[in-house]
Amino acid sequence: MIWLGIDDTDSPRGGCTTFTLTGVLDLARELGIDLIGEPRLVRLNPNVPWKTRGNAALSARFGRGVGPRRRVGSVGGRPIWSFASGARIPRSNADAFLERAWERVRSLSRSGDPGTDPALVMSDHRLPARLYWDAVQEIVPIESVRAELRREGAEWRTEGSDRGLVGASAAVAWPGGHPTWELIAYRTETRQNSPREVDRGSVADAQRAHPELFLCEDPRTRRLLVAPHTACPILFGIRATAAPAALRALPTIRSEPVDRWVLFRTNQATGDHLRPRLVREIGPYRSAIVDGTVTGSPAALPGGHVRVSIVDREGTPLECLAFEPTKTLPAVARTLWPGDHVRLWGSRAADAALRLEGIQLLRLVPRSATRRPLRCPECDRRARSMGRDRGFRCPGCHRRWPPEQSPSRTEAPVYRPGTYHPTPSARRHLAPRGPEP
Repeated sequence: MIWLGIDDTDSPRGGCTTFTLTGVLDLARELGIDLIGEPRLVRLNPNVPWKTRGNAALSARFGRGVGPRRRVGSVGGRPIWSFASGARIPRSNADAFLERAWERVRSLSRSGDPGTDPALVMSDHRLPARLYWDAVQEIVPIESVRAELRREGAEWRTEGSDRGLVGASAAVAWPGGHPTWELIAYRTETRQNSPREVDRGSVADAQRAHPELFLCEDPRTRRLLVAPHTACPILFGIRATAAPAALRALPTIRSEPVDRWVLFRTNQATGDHLRPRLVREIGPYRSAIVDGTVTGSPAALPGGHVRVSIVDREGTPLECLAFEPTKTLPAVARTLWPGDHVRLWGSRAADAALRLEGIQLLRLVPRSATRRPLRCPECDRRARSMGRDRGFRCPGCHRRWPPEQSPSRTEAPVYRPGTYHPTPSARRHLAPRGPEP
């Protein structure tokens, strides 16, 4: 059997590497070569500055299918079948498949667009898992991947900078454990420049009927999460913790015509990009889980963002940012007090701040109930104190209340120890699954 890995065929202007793999699956069927297992959609380090959108690479295993088969897709109006096991194909057939597959990859790539550097890797065995773990957690030098491929006896084809080798190799190296699934449906070519038509009600019905589905919509932002908002051929994607649920949900989604669809085994929602680190170990473009102690009061930033500072067990300080689009995280961060013990996870860009993707409150210092004025009943702005024993004034309509007649006061929300995730529309593909709304 042989493995093929593909990466970097899209660009911000369009295209999609998952769609490119559907073309290779169609080619294999034409050549009488069988798919073994599910096609794989593998998300990699979400922080790399040269990514296009979701930083995904693709892989699939091929051979002569043995035993029962099951349907995992449809391309060109004909089914894509998957076999649980298979036998090797002759080397001459594998070599011919490689060259034909590379032609297909190039024809479906956005070659010529800036930053599009397509790559195809072929190996007769799954590559070492370290290639995956490095690519999902670190910034990987291209030359180190080339050296590993030579040691493993793999072959490859590239165009441009060879950067696509990193993802294509990592997709073949992914061990495939604790997976989730995504069934992706694609648009007809003639509709790809028009607004997508996906019925929101049918998506909600599918999620209620199949609780294994996740990240279908965000009730808080009213955003439909199954349909992308970028220039690409994807119509919608159904994410699930069990493959049968995604397959059963497909015919219940009402939408514009589906041109083709494929079920992918994925590493989405696994948190594989995260690893426990000390502050000094969090280099640029890395992700981390950090335990620490809050060192000062949170700072409110313009736009609803919040900055909070912690120190780890070595006493090294770390500035953390909770961004407003995550909704939950700034609300939790605002309630932190100096001395609170927390576990934070997130990612770095070029600067030293950790952009939060989750908060776990481990141990909170004792606090008394904090009380604050409610909003003015006339203009809905929160009244402000004019000083001790001087009462309150609304900053909008300037209505005043003496201390004994001030607006009703209530306890400010205090979050209990536990784990808090971003609102669904602000979660990354790799982010660990949080509670469904």
